[in-house]
Amino acid sequence: MKLTPHRRSGAFALVGALALTLTACGSGSTAESDGTSLSGSLAAAGASSQEKAVAGWIAGFNDTHPDVAVSYDAVGSGGGREQFLAGAVQLAGSDAALTQDELAAASERCEGGEAVELPLYISPIAVVYNLPDLDAEHLQLSAATLAKIFDREITTWDDPAIAAENPGVTLPSTGIIPVNRSDESGTTENFTEYLEAASGGAWPHEASGDWPLSGGQSGQGTQGVIDTVSGAVGAIGYADASRAGDLGTVALKVGEEYVPFSAEAAAKVVDASPRAEDATDKRLVVELDRTTTEAGAYPLVLISYSIACSTYADASDAENVKAYLSYVASPEGQERAADPSVAGAAPISDALRTEVQAAIDAISAG
Repeated sequence: MKLTPHRRSGAFALVGALALTLTACGSGSTAESDGTSLSGSLAAAGASSQEKAVAGWIAGFNDTHPDVAVSYDAVGSGGGREQFLAGAVQLAGSDAALTQDELAAASERCEGGEAVELPLYISPIAVVYNLPDLDAEHLQLSAATLAKIFDREITTWDDPAIAAENPGVTLPSTGIIPVNRSDESGTTENFTEYLEAASGGAWPHEASGDWPLSGGQSGQGTQGVIDTVSGAVGAIGYADASRAGDLGTVALKVGEEYVPFSAEAAAKVVDASPRAEDATDKRLVVELDRTTTEAGAYPLVLISYSIACSTYADASDAENVKAYLSYVASPEGQERAADPSVAGAAPISDALRTEVQAAIDAISAG
């Protein structure tokens, strides 16, 4: 079984994005359970996919640490990694692991230490479509058919390939409008990895964080894709499942069945996937098995990493990062992100939490 490696093309141009900032109210100081009082600021930037989860995590963290002002700028995975490596933020969120070149740059940024990569946000990627009159709970599509749709080979919704996978469903002759991310995106990288690995050769492009086709419709960030699909009947796109809203969503063919997205189905494929060859005790990178045939698994999954330093120049930064990441990894933090009203993410397993916490505990000041 072939597993697709992590790949990414060039640098991401920083663009304007929404910053989530929750700061303390009042002047009181709150002590940690170990008696240490935390204060100061903690800046993070990165993937728009985990934006809702991060808003929930910041709120939960500030319940017990109101004197730490935490901000998250959802500039996209590439922008988050770039800001982190430049030392502009203490943390990055990324839907793809660091490349070898980025790992080398991280050593310098991290005071001679190394990057810490923690898979703390696990979520299915939904294939969303705008067909308001379709009489079906989920449109059923294989990876091969999806690949031909996004490669603009299949151009109408009543194409025989789509009809064959949806018996009994009356499909409109409406033209298909594929919508992709306009920015360099970890969501795009995960989606194209899935198409490349699972489509049996129907996707002729390499996996990449940059969309491989020119022209067509696109949207900036996760919300941009959702807005573009929502605005055009016949449109289809891909986005973090927490943002699907009222749009239709695809059930993917896995083995001989069609599986709609869910947190449980996403967690199942993560548990069945091995670690990347270059993973370490601080870089807990998962190599997702996009071609799984395990019953009930949903292979189009996004793992968004929290990226930190093993060593910070400032002791306050190290302590704030440790406390915040410990909250995110905790059962309480993961349950908050799993709440459908927050992000509907799949909580990490207890076994993975033990490994994550050990990596967090090793963070220190130089």
